Amino acid sequence: MANKQAEDGLADGAADGPVTRGAYDRFCASLPATTHVIQWEGASVWKVGGKIFAIWSDWKGIPAVSFKCSDMAYQMLSEQPGLAPAPYLARAKWIQLHDTGALSETDLFAYIRAAHALVAAKLTRKLRLELGLE
Repeated sequence: MANKQAEDGLADGAADGPVTRGAYDRFCASLPATTHVIQWEGASVWKVGGKIFAIWSDWKGIPAVSFKCSDMAYQMLSEQPGLAPAPYLARAKWIQLHDTGALSETDLFAYIRAAHALVAAKLTRKLRLELGLE
């Protein structure tokens, strides 16, 4: 199964249980050309080319992970228990995981990897070249 996940571009070495903020940060840091900032009252915000692709927030002590996704993934995930359209970002096809057990770490990291790719693809070709993404 691990080899199949690696072939499909899923997170290498990801656990099958709920994700932690530390694991989320380590995974996002492993993606190419990423930058990290803490903003909005302690949210862990990950960017590629200055554009956000994933956010971990602990608003009122409740962890939530928001990420950009494809139209199809947005439609599918918005109907799953523990996930919903992300506040303020839903029109841009962002999903918020508000129950960290609703997706396994492996599945969440696959969606975050896809979010990184979606956002990177929208960058200018010049910037993608500068960042080593092409």
